[in-house]
Amino acid sequence: MENSNKVRIGLIGAGNIGNVHLQEFGKLAEICEIVAITDTYLPLAEARAQQYGIESVAPTPQALIERLDIDAVIVAVPNQSHASLTISALEHGKHVLVEKPMGLDSAAAKDIVRAQQKSGKTVMVAHQMRWEWLPQLVKAQIDRGELGHIYTAKTGWYRRKGIPGWGTWFTQHGQSGGGPLIDIGVHMLDLAFFLMGEPKPVSVYGSTYAEFGPRKKGIGSWGKPDWNGTYDVEDLATAIIKMEDGSSLTLEVSWAVHMDTDSTPFVHLMGSEGGAFLKGNEGKFLTERFDQPVDIPLIAPIEDEGARVKLSRHFIDCVRTGQTPITSAETGLRSNLIIDAIYESSRTGGEVKLDWTL
Repeated sequence: MENSNKVRIGLIGAGNIGNVHLQEFGKLAEICEIVAITDTYLPLAEARAQQYGIESVAPTPQALIERLDIDAVIVAVPNQSHASLTISALEHGKHVLVEKPMGLDSAAAKDIVRAQQKSGKTVMVAHQMRWEWLPQLVKAQIDRGELGHIYTAKTGWYRRKGIPGWGTWFTQHGQSGGGPLIDIGVHMLDLAFFLMGEPKPVSVYGSTYAEFGPRKKGIGSWGKPDWNGTYDVEDLATAIIKMEDGSSLTLEVSWAVHMDTDSTPFVHLMGSEGGAFLKGNEGKFLTERFDQPVDIPLIAPIEDEGARVKLSRHFIDCVRTGQTPITSAETGLRSNLIIDAIYESSRTGGEVKLDWTL
């Protein structure tokens, strides 16, 4: 392939997740190239540029977005800036891969969807869990009808002692949008909806709790704490989501909790003809044969290029062909609507109907 055919990418955010994108897109050098990078802390962007051979360091995100020689932008910054940077990139004719959650809240997510529809460009949310071999294998069997009608599911991720970056943007609602619900719950929501066949959620009932963070308990190893900072988010959330077709999904997530947990994400799928259980990289089908329960373990493929590479390749394919990403802006809005509704339900004590109007 000629160099002129490569998709040229600019990366906004040189931190941990930005570094992951540099590594993974670097494996696809035949179809794309990261040609510019920026960060609020420019020395970090300069160090990454030197490390990965990136030709240009932009002084600001806006300067990067306005470059005419860039086709697509990766937004890998704290949640509060996702919408403004994504919308600006769309208005300047760029395709966008944005980290999760797509928006700080559903209002920001709706702004992104409107901007995407107006621009006609690609917006993809970077939900890598869909691309792991296990969910892909389970989804292939679901699409063949092996589970029948999936009428309910349960998903969650209980971290026992895992509050990240206490006092930093992670634990400040105005910058993060919430605690474990928007941090790791958004992953489990997206994965469950993928496996359930993308049903339309219509109402939510939920509760959130902050029993650890305000007391500076349950601190994890991710991020450097700022003990002079604040903690005004939840550390556990639980909810039930009802769908238009009558199916339901239960969600349970925590950053910190006193329970017997190995801190591994899980999904239970319950169908009329069979079920599936996914936990980390282990999974099985569950069904009934000859009046007996039958469990079938799922085996990893011998060769798998990895979820993040598959995600990156899908983004490039969508940019080049115009196809809608499987984690489109609409799926990002769905997650934000549900998360907002869980917070509202916890505040009001009642069921919350989802408002899909743009």
